[in-house]
Amino acid sequence: MPAKNIVVLGAGAIGRRHIELIEANSRCRLEAVVDRDPDAAACGAPLLPDVAALRQKHRPDGIIIATPTGLHAEHAEACLACGVPLLIEKPVAGDLAAAAAIEDAARKAGVPVLVGQVRRHSPAVARAKQALDEGALGELVAVSAVWALHKPPAYFDSAWRQGKDSGPLLTNAIHDIDALRHLAGDIEEVQALGGGRRRGGANEEAAALALRFATGAVGTLLVADGAAAPWSWELTAADRTSFEHASTGQDCYHLCGAEAALGLPSLRLWRHAGAPDWTAPMACETLAAGTGSGLERQLDHFLDVIEGRCAPLVDVADASRSLAAVLQALAACRPPAA
Repeated sequence: MPAKNIVVLGAGAIGRRHIELIEANSRCRLEAVVDRDPDAAACGAPLLPDVAALRQKHRPDGIIIATPTGLHAEHAEACLACGVPLLIEKPVAGDLAAAAAIEDAARKAGVPVLVGQVRRHSPAVARAKQALDEGALGELVAVSAVWALHKPPAYFDSAWRQGKDSGPLLTNAIHDIDALRHLAGDIEEVQALGGGRRRGGANEEAAALALRFATGAVGTLLVADGAAAPWSWELTAADRTSFEHASTGQDCYHLCGAEAALGLPSLRLWRHAGAPDWTAPMACETLAAGTGSGLERQLDHFLDVIEGRCAPLVDVADASRSLAAVLQALAACRPPAA
């Protein structure tokens, strides 16, 4: 089958990572980059200033939207006029009304839209989901997750990264919320405390969330983007997004079942010898998983969607449920208006 022509809208950090993966994948080629920054010309493909220019000059097979969250709805609706499948970076939008507008536009256009909740494509998460579905842990009782690392000052040089919609909950922890939803079921209730004012920006710098899942399980999520810590998906899974490093060897997710427990991303499965009993010793085994990074596998999945082989693993409606949980947390974190 001929290589698919992909356009990337937005050549920031994650946009350039998408470009690298497209160039490394024999199933596709980079047709153009849409960005107003002239430095984006360094990507080596034709540089276009906007979607209108794209529609005039190109007919790609798929478009990846990697612009700031607040622009997702505007850019998605413009790109849907091209009539080709989209991959929209997470979060799908900054609010539920914008997400609903994208979903409505996609339905009217008859075009599939994949949302970049990349954790779903991780081999470790896929294997953990399989273990849960097979009953390896028994009934899921509780989960905990930590996303804590220290972003460098240069990360915040762009003013939009200090805005109210660019804090670690909406920008980063939505990955963890989505992964926990995938593993433990939909979230029925969110309580949260926000903190951290070291940078003096408009967004939260740390948050502690309590979650109740429809399955009856409960969970916690600790989030901080100014903490020097080894517990985040990026540092534990070494699943490259915008930087490379070795894994810290830690787990940032813990899934606690009535019969066994599982750590992620290590896939260390813990169970008692015999019937569960706190006086009995526990043994550990490591489950085997597939290979490849989440982003690499996500691109292959997007190409499958383009070729009509499957529906999007995470569509707009699904991604909107993760967005709703994060927005509930944000509302709880922020003080009421005076």
